[in-house]
Amino acid sequence: MSFLEVEEINVFYGDVQVIFDLSLHVEEGEVVSIIGGNGAGKSTLLKTISCLLHPQSGQIRFENALLQNATPEEIVARGIVQVPEGRRLFSLMSVYDNLVVGAYNRRAAGSQEESLQQVYTMFPRLKERTSQIAMTLSGGEQQMVAIARGLMARPKLLMLDEPSLGLAPVLIKSIFKTIRAIADQGTTVLLVEQDVNHSLSLSDRGYVLEHGRIAMEGQAAHLLEDPHIKAAYLGL
Repeated sequence: MSFLEVEEINVFYGDVQVIFDLSLHVEEGEVVSIIGGNGAGKSTLLKTISCLLHPQSGQIRFENALLQNATPEEIVARGIVQVPEGRRLFSLMSVYDNLVVGAYNRRAAGSQEESLQQVYTMFPRLKERTSQIAMTLSGGEQQMVAIARGLMARPKLLMLDEPSLGLAPVLIKSIFKTIRAIADQGTTVLLVEQDVNHSLSLSDRGYVLEHGRIAMEGQAAHLLEDPHIKAAYLGL
């Protein structure tokens, strides 16, 4: 049994089906990318794993435990943490207060100071900005806070939704370098990203999601060389 196992899930928004018989797996220690165009169902998939949405059918297992009837709070307590698209910071709170919120669950609360020092080591800029109000940060700094807040929860599986969205190219490189460092330190990563070249370049495996269905899957290096991927997502 895989670390994370998604088995033939079907997900709806009201009467509209968004995900169709989708199956995937993530092994412990991997970086796995989910790529696809706008409206493919990528964010819906992460929300379903986080139990913000519930599949009408199918199963989701994490460390061999069924998830689909759990609450989002229980999901975080099990060690699955999602960094949402658009950062979703508490804009009128300081960097420090945003980070501390991430350690609010019972798994992480006892290690708050240790976790804080770890994220400050990974993101020295945040230590410099610790008292600054979140809304006054640059876009790149806000994304650092969002990722660091997720790490404060001490995840076993970190799910990132479009972490490069709206960032300048030089900051995009920095964010992906950070994601690689997070994985190298032992956290499993499930990455949703439209920057296909960067995301597959740092991943072990990838899935291509099109119209709510898995269209392709395989080793990330092989997907990067696939003619369909090159034409549809890399403009080559």
